[in-house]
Amino acid sequence: MAELGKGVTAGKLAINVQKRLTRAQEKVLQKLGKADETRDAVFEEMVTNFNKQTNDGSKLQKDLKAYLASVKAMQDASRRLQDCLADMYEPEWFGKVELDDTDTLWLDFHQSLTDKSLLAMDTYMGQFPDIKARIAKRDRKMVDFDSARHHFGNLQKGKKKDEAKIAKPAALLEMAAPSWAHGLISAHQVAQTNLSYNQAEEELGRAQRIFEELNVELQDELPVLFDSRVGVYVETFQSMAKHQEKFHREMSKVKAVHDYAATDGDELELKTGDMVLVLALENPDEQDDGWLLGLKESHWLQNKDLSAKGMFPENFTSKV
Repeated sequence: MAELGKGVTAGKLAINVQKRLTRAQEKVLQKLGKADETRDAVFEEMVTNFNKQTNDGSKLQKDLKAYLASVKAMQDASRRLQDCLADMYEPEWFGKVELDDTDTLWLDFHQSLTDKSLLAMDTYMGQFPDIKARIAKRDRKMVDFDSARHHFGNLQKGKKKDEAKIAKPAALLEMAAPSWAHGLISAHQVAQTNLSYNQAEEELGRAQRIFEELNVELQDELPVLFDSRVGVYVETFQSMAKHQEKFHREMSKVKAVHDYAATDGDELELKTGDMVLVLALENPDEQDDGWLLGLKESHWLQNKDLSAKGMFPENFTSKV
């Protein structure tokens, strides 16, 4: 509970407590069927969609962070493995030159995913706490509206009874009062009844305005937010796929340092300077020593297919 003296006065605290008690009482009456409850099936469906959207987004955000943590762990593990092999390898051993540093590639991959995917997801999920708080406020104001409507309805039903009850005691008082006071006593009591009635009517109007303002705003915003998930998810997945493809392509790319004229139909012709993406054979046992399967990067970027792949001598290329 809020402490007094820190922007919360005793009066405000009492008002807040009274509001909570009134709402709790109204909810009990509604559950018992003794008070009407405002229901909006369309809005309830929007809230159901919002809750599902929140859960889905939170799960995607959590898994994306876990994926990035794994990428960072792989970067660290790759660096340690390369350092270990570099320390063990002697200069004259075969393959020494192939122990290239891939740390930059891992770092670029991690940073690209962070900038293009995670930050976009964080921005998207940043909208939800405020919307959730406003939905909760709308629900509270709806109970206030129902309570005010219930109270006003009871006053309407009891007004005639109250006027009848006032009339008899007032008549007795007037008999004992001076002649000049005749009529004033009953008028005063009727005025008090009307005052309570008018206050309840004003409170009902105020509660209705506050509720409807929140309700209209959320009815406009929730469908737009729900539809936005499509673009966010598609963009996230496409961005991840693009950066994964780029990373794996860069990790297995070589550059032709000599021309090579293909002598067989399954070979790849090379020109000095060609960038070649190294591919894995379906059956590694079929790969001859000193030969690699590859595809020119220019062909892949233009056509996105593997139809032009072929074998080429590894010693005609160097790692990028």
